[in-house]
Amino acid sequence: MPHISVKMLQGRTEEQKKKLAAALVKTLTQELHCSDHYVTCVIEDFDAHEWQEVFREEVAEKPSSAVYKKAEYDPKDLL
Repeated sequence: MPHISVKMLQGRTEEQKKKLAAALVKTLTQELHCSDHYVTCVIEDFDAHEWQEVFREEVAEKPSSAVYKKAEYDPKDLL
């Protein structure tokens, strides 16, 4: 069933993460016409060095047909 995975730089509060998860789940259920009963959501934090590998695996190496929003920055600028 639908699974949402958010990977981002560390620094957000638990409250921000909870609000984000709720908003994403709400949008997903509205757009896909499904119950939130079936939806899972994970949020993972990474530091700037870890992000380099995450970005490579999750964005740079994915086929362009799977990346619906491309980055507008160079992840190396975060170091």
